[in-house]
Amino acid sequence: MRADATRNIQAVLRAAARVFAADPLARIADVAEAAGVDKRTVYRRFDSREDLLLAVYRARLDELESLIDATFADDRPVRDALLAFAEGGIRLSRDWPVDIRAVADPAIGQRREELDARMDEFLRRAEQAGVIAAGLPAGWSLRTLQTQLHTVAQEMPALEPGPAAALVVETFLHGVGA
Repeated sequence: MRADATRNIQAVLRAAARVFAADPLARIADVAEAAGVDKRTVYRRFDSREDLLLAVYRARLDELESLIDATFADDRPVRDALLAFAEGGIRLSRDWPVDIRAVADPAIGQRREELDARMDEFLRRAEQAGVIAAGLPAGWSLRTLQTQLHTVAQEMPALEPGPAAALVVETFLHGVGA
């Protein structure tokens, strides 16, 4: 694919994430306008609004997978990894503000579950390291962290990602810390 075509697709996907987050019933023409491209450019790549929305969800999951790979896969201390993940997660949620939790597509749902499992695995490592409390209900730490990141990213846009991440991690660890 040509470099300009790749740039256009990325612009369309990022614009679609913002447009659909603001108006779930938005049209492809709205997305094209926000991306600064002709709607025919969007239709050449996506057959329907639903195809475009699924592509947005896949792009968000691609970014999340890259973030997990970059922050949880190495041997950095748990607190440092958590802080790096929080900062990246806030940026990701602001760049891709669509809510992926309610997606009905089975492939998207399965991929989200797989990524949640990887994050949960990291949080078990944090528990074993004594950074978060042991014995919490399954999924509690993950959902607590995700909720805090989502809240800061979407409802507190004035907070810069670095300080916001530090606040999230401190709140997360204080609330469930060992």
